[in-house]
Amino acid sequence: MALRRLLDVALALGAERRTEPVLRVILDAARDLAGARYAAIGVPDGDGGFGLFLTAGVDAATWARIGALPRTHGLLGALLDRPGGIRLADVRADPRFVGWPAAHPDMGAFLGVPIVAGGEVLAELFLADKVDGGTFTEADQALVETLSAHAALAVVNAQRTERARELSVAAERARLARELHDSVTQTLFSLTLATESAAALAGSGGPALVEQLDQVRELARAGLAEMRGLVETLRPADVDADGLAGALRKRVELLRRVHDVPIALRVRGPASAGPTLDRELLLVAGEALANALRHAAAGTVRVELDTGDPLRLVVADDGTGFDLPGTLRESRRLGLASMRERTEALGGTFDVATAPGAGTTVTVRVPRCG
Repeated sequence: MALRRLLDVALALGAERRTEPVLRVILDAARDLAGARYAAIGVPDGDGGFGLFLTAGVDAATWARIGALPRTHGLLGALLDRPGGIRLADVRADPRFVGWPAAHPDMGAFLGVPIVAGGEVLAELFLADKVDGGTFTEADQALVETLSAHAALAVVNAQRTERARELSVAAERARLARELHDSVTQTLFSLTLATESAAALAGSGGPALVEQLDQVRELARAGLAEMRGLVETLRPADVDADGLAGALRKRVELLRRVHDVPIALRVRGPASAGPTLDRELLLVAGEALANALRHAAAGTVRVELDTGDPLRLVVADDGTGFDLPGTLRESRRLGLASMRERTEALGGTFDVATAPGAGTTVTVRVPRCG
């Protein structure tokens, strides 16, 4: 039965090329194979946290009360430092156990297994409490470790596929920017000069001819300005050079061209809030905008940035909204956890106001001093 389940998992993993669905398959299979009540899988972000964290067995209300993602310390950190799994009859009795958050279910039996490839921990599997009330056995650990070994290649392939896609998009944008600058922009510039020369030579050729040439000249100028703007938006935003305000403007301009959704942008205050704030908050803004445009089915999006003290960023849409507790329970997709963690690491606050059918508003406030 277990071997059949492992074969089914291997086939499912071989057909998937996206990281989160791959991790979800692994999570559900590990929970099933070990007979666990609770399960989680996390991808370490290299900064003491998890870039992605999925769970199973925790209801929506409890998951919402738990709040922030766990950190890679204690037992969760120990899995990063050792090649094998950790199996405990009672996790609370282990000296590395650092306690549960206030709303976290109390758990006893524990099985942790890293997913490793090339000596690097790609993800960590955590299982807690057997459904039958017992403890995890050597056979349970062997099954989950076998699953982990098969899963490692699928995780690597999914991450490489997504990374290659990102690099391909960036390279294509840079190529288009170069070609537009070198060909179309130069052609429009030449057309502008030609119409100005023609208008000067027309002179006494009659007001109608001069008027028509003036229109051609204005159209050429408008086209040139538009093309230069497009070239700038295709080039990756340089937040260090443009500051947060400038980089955000470029991001919004690009998204306006790509998506058929009006995006209103209002910026107040200095162009830059400082290198660290600029870089981190541009990432938060980009994630919030991506959510609004890809998932919300929004008719309009509004972005507000005030770089005063405290700095305030708002990204709002009039889209479908969503069930926030349910989303947090199912996974940390939509980047909500990463946006919150980036904001809180800067000493700020992160708030999401949403409900099904009511749109979504993300509000970030960060002090510039202290």
